[in-house]
Amino acid sequence: MTDVLDQAQQVEEAEREASIALAVAPLKGEGSADCGGCGDPIEALRRAAMPSARRCAECQAARERRAREFRS
Repeated sequence: MTDVLDQAQQVEEAEREASIALAVAPLKGEGSADCGGCGDPIEALRRAAMPSARRCAECQAARERRAREFRS
């Protein structure tokens, strides 16, 4: 039983660390290689133009459209 509990604790800890890293990365100005919206790789040109990008151009545009619609 202890092995299963230890494994669950390790998974939980890894997920927590990953969540914290994702939350802190924009504060550090760090971007991501993969889009946080669709999971596809972020294009190299976008990453070069905006190193702190967390989403591909398409997902970012969709997010901005939704935000504008919400404010309207």
